[in-house]
Amino acid sequence: MKPEIFKAEGMTQIREITYKIFDSFKRIIPQSSDTKIFLKPNFNANMNALTGNTTDLRLIAATIQSLKDLGYNHIVIGEGTNSGYYRNNISVISRLKVDRLAEYYGVKVVDLNYSEPVDVDFEDGVRASVARDAAEADFLINMPKMKTHFEAGMSACLKNLMGCLVGQENKKKTHKSLARNIIHINERLKPRLHIVDGIIAMQGLGPTRGVPVNTGLIIAGTDPFLLDLLCAKIAMFDYKKVTTLKAAETAGFLNQSHHDIVDSMDIAKYQRKFLPPEAGFLASFIHSPKRQKYFLAVRNTLLFNYLCSTELVGKMLFLSGLRQDNFIKDEMEYEGLAVNDKLCRKGCTKCHDYCPVGLKLPDQIGEENSACIECMYCFLVCPTCAIEFRGKLGFMEEQLRQYDKITREVT
Repeated sequence: MKPEIFKAEGMTQIREITYKIFDSFKRIIPQSSDTKIFLKPNFNANMNALTGNTTDLRLIAATIQSLKDLGYNHIVIGEGTNSGYYRNNISVISRLKVDRLAEYYGVKVVDLNYSEPVDVDFEDGVRASVARDAAEADFLINMPKMKTHFEAGMSACLKNLMGCLVGQENKKKTHKSLARNIIHINERLKPRLHIVDGIIAMQGLGPTRGVPVNTGLIIAGTDPFLLDLLCAKIAMFDYKKVTTLKAAETAGFLNQSHHDIVDSMDIAKYQRKFLPPEAGFLASFIHSPKRQKYFLAVRNTLLFNYLCSTELVGKMLFLSGLRQDNFIKDEMEYEGLAVNDKLCRKGCTKCHDYCPVGLKLPDQIGEENSACIECMYCFLVCPTCAIEFRGKLGFMEEQLRQYDKITREVT
């Protein structure tokens, strides 16, 4: 089926678009209300969707609401977050407030790092494990973030399924032949529908240290190879530099018919040239395909893993660019938000547009029983900083250090 591209500005439009997606692809959606539906977003790090890093909670919320309105009651959100967070016992699901979102909508959320494993065959006879929750779902919806990626070139549908691997040991196995093994995961899980979050995408040094870019796009379809090719063309990114697409082309999964479909689509109005994922000299040198296997041999030793878990070495790796994430263990202590009426622009609807649960903002800010999930979107997008945080920011200080100004400008 041909992909569909939608423009979205604000929660109201995002809701409308998810209804349209399920209507457009109703032929492939099971009719039974007992269907077990599994949503696989991208929760790569504790940097939220406004940075371009993770799947927008508004899109997840709208998808859940659309499914519920269609009569589906068995919905699970699942992700096996970045190995570094897993190794440091940091719950990205909790920090992004996905658990609060799931509670609000009455659905289940699972960390796939701890799921019951089922086998997937990798290259060279290697066998890894994916989460049974994803593998045995009746209907798997893949919800990736559209972003450039240092190792893969670009990350969208194909790359996102790495998060279905169980725990660090299985994620390590992919890197021995990353692109081909990602394809193996996709062939094992076979998502039926893909909804790509390009509302605020990421360009530059993704997946974590890139720059957010407001494309305002939601892209839906059934063929991950076709969708990833389409995303690359929209980002004006050479698809041959996307390692998963190059491997797919070699293996025959990506062919001329995919190119013909994309070429037939009117995408010029959506295109914008993304900055490439260029790393510093040290990271580029070590992660070169010629040296990758030697780096992996060192990285996977017990001593190296121990050193990486220490605060000093972790900080050195982050500052050197060898590690994209900064695994800060300080949790945020949320005591509430308040509105500074002197700074608030009357008539500005931005905080309301970005609320995943559709609160009447700014009026309901500070209300005790407002159903706020504490995602901080309203605080982070306010153009005049009229929404004030009360409490201890903890890990959120790092996001503000990197992205506070640009987030307010780009959203």
